[in-house]
Amino acid sequence: MIDRTAALPVTQQCRILQLSRSSVYRPQRELPDADLALMRRIDELHLEYPFLGSRQLRDCLRLEGQRIGRKRVRRLMRLMGIEAIYRRKNTSKRHPQHPVFPYLLRGMTIDRPNQVWAMDITYLPMRRGFVYLAVVLDWATRRVLSFRLSNSLTTDFCVEAVEEAIARHGRPEIFNTDQGSQFTSFEFVSLLQGHGIRISMDGKGCWRDNVFVERLWKTIKYEHVYLHAYDSVSEARQLLSRYIAFYNTRRPHSSLDGQAPDTVYFNALPAQLAA
Repeated sequence: MIDRTAALPVTQQCRILQLSRSSVYRPQRELPDADLALMRRIDELHLEYPFLGSRQLRDCLRLEGQRIGRKRVRRLMRLMGIEAIYRRKNTSKRHPQHPVFPYLLRGMTIDRPNQVWAMDITYLPMRRGFVYLAVVLDWATRRVLSFRLSNSLTTDFCVEAVEEAIARHGRPEIFNTDQGSQFTSFEFVSLLQGHGIRISMDGKGCWRDNVFVERLWKTIKYEHVYLHAYDSVSEARQLLSRYIAFYNTRRPHSSLDGQAPDTVYFNALPAQLAA
């Protein structure tokens, strides 16, 4: 797909194909089939029981007949970018260039498009290997505004997703994320602040602060990802694009009175912005 001998620079080829540059410059190392199968099962268990740590996940897998130790579970969880969710003391020292912003949404009424956007990253299994999915979501209407895939947890594909969402839909008043290093990086924070967007971040381990994105992950995985075995990143992007188009335009949401996100999003926007 990427032609290194072409006159068009690799950077521009990645932009056209919506590929993260890190996925081109740093090829993903293949994992054994046994590890890939375990990662998928760990992902399913984590989606259902996000409070389970490596010890409890190990015990769940052993009850299913898997011979596995805690160190292996912990290694795979780290590779997948997931951890048990529970309240804990925030004793980590903040880097001066990686500020953590307060959570701004508690008690707020969020009832219009582009008032609050949210973003998160999740792990997606493929037939051979895996990718990470980053999504920008409009909080009030549940509309997916943009997405990007990458085979590494870098910042660039998150920045690209936000840039596309802003270019297509304007800017939100508040942008909410978790405290992941991608979202506290200088590049990401500077992008939001440069557009005059207020930054909100979830409390440490408080998945409910970004609950609508967590619900989106469950919807995408159970309705689409787990039903397909992507052969490549390009196929994953193509099939996910189709599903997200369906999700936005045709899938009814109970929280939206049975309407699709597109209907609520565009009907609520001022006429000139919707056009």
